[in-house]
Amino acid sequence: MSLREENEEGRDLKKPFLHTGSWYRMNNDSRESSLYSSTQAIRDASISVFVCVLVVALGPIQFGFTAGYTSPTQSAIINDLGLSVSESLIIASVPNIIGWLFISFADDTSFLYMGRLLEGFGVGIISYTVPVYIAEISPQHLRGRLVSVNQLSVTIGIMLAYLLGIFVEWRILAVLGVLPCALLLPALFFLPESPRWLAKMGMTEEFQTALQVLRGFDTDISVEVNEIKRSLPSANRRTAIRFAELTQRRYWLPLMIGIGLLILQQLSGINAVLFYSNTIFQNAGISSSDVAAFGVGAVQVLATCVTLWLADKAGRRILLLVSSGAMTLSLLVVSISFYVKDHVSEDSSLHGILSILSVVGVVVMVIAFSLGLGAIPWIIMSEILPVNIKSLAGSVATLANWLFSWLVTLTANMLFSKSSGGTFTIYTVVCALTAGFVAIWVPETKGKTLEEIQLFFK
Repeated sequence: MSLREENEEGRDLKKPFLHTGSWYRMNNDSRESSLYSSTQAIRDASISVFVCVLVVALGPIQFGFTAGYTSPTQSAIINDLGLSVSESLIIASVPNIIGWLFISFADDTSFLYMGRLLEGFGVGIISYTVPVYIAEISPQHLRGRLVSVNQLSVTIGIMLAYLLGIFVEWRILAVLGVLPCALLLPALFFLPESPRWLAKMGMTEEFQTALQVLRGFDTDISVEVNEIKRSLPSANRRTAIRFAELTQRRYWLPLMIGIGLLILQQLSGINAVLFYSNTIFQNAGISSSDVAAFGVGAVQVLATCVTLWLADKAGRRILLLVSSGAMTLSLLVVSISFYVKDHVSEDSSLHGILSILSVVGVVVMVIAFSLGLGAIPWIIMSEILPVNIKSLAGSVATLANWLFSWLVTLTANMLFSKSSGGTFTIYTVVCALTAGFVAIWVPETKGKTLEEIQLFFK
């Protein structure tokens, strides 16, 4: 039975949302046309993948803008709407176009709850589907840096929220949050579907066409086509797996690694730092907390740019080890600084030195996070999950990530108000545990095809 025949019965129920790429194709006559000659350079460069990545990167920008919105607007929202601290925490913790409009036109807390909830649904989907889509369309030698564009876009969104929050009031900032998704929606209709998804659904012709579009019209894709086909038969015979089968190494190990990394990413406290950076800097004695927060956002963007270059050179595993190790040390410095400040007079020179030291520690922590723990867990998750459980397992991993994000964000402000030093100590311990988890469990996936990675877990 052919790949197409195996899935023919249910095919009409699962038409691809995105184009398969057939509209790009030209016959021999059109190759002689002026249209062909004008686009030949683009095809030869196989630029389709880069265009697709840039378009879907609008989604993570929305993600980052949502994350960064809280920091510059928290105080103004509380004052204008008369919110209590607990109400503000719940609103900020519930992790898009409609959501932002709800916030912009809010008259009371119910609009804010609904707006953040709607954003959470959108961001939750974006945070999983974008890295998986990029991983599935990317050539193996570029996969790491292209999937890292997802995290880069998130950091750009955060930085934009911090920057614009300095100049515009919170309602206008919410309206501006509509723009990334407003641009993303129409652009999606011009992207090719993931070749691996098309192959899984039995759409052989469409799968090969989409892959040809993504790799360039003059590229020989026969080897990659055969690799993808060989990886699919067992998954196509039965789409569902029994619960007992999850005890097999090929399932439980990638599940544990993917979920573990995404949970530890949130428990490191990064969202507490980013969401409440203004509060942290105020506690550290920094008067221009808005500007300092924007500085952190800019540093995060620059550090993530470095990750794009390193992901396919240094490797995923080493970046995670360096990242978690550096975060442990920087957070230790921050926690000690806050502890000592509680016992030092505000008029002393030591108090000023400790304030600067705590800010430097936070900045180093953000840089270290951006170099590894920010982007790499999403890269690894998109690479290691078996194709027949990728949707379910990826959704569970993303749910776990956002559940712990909610938990950390919910408790952050209250923990900071009680003891900034104690809060950063908790995050220090988590980062140390993350380094140990990576050293024991996480494999190196650099330079391997998605099919080779699956063989490793078998």
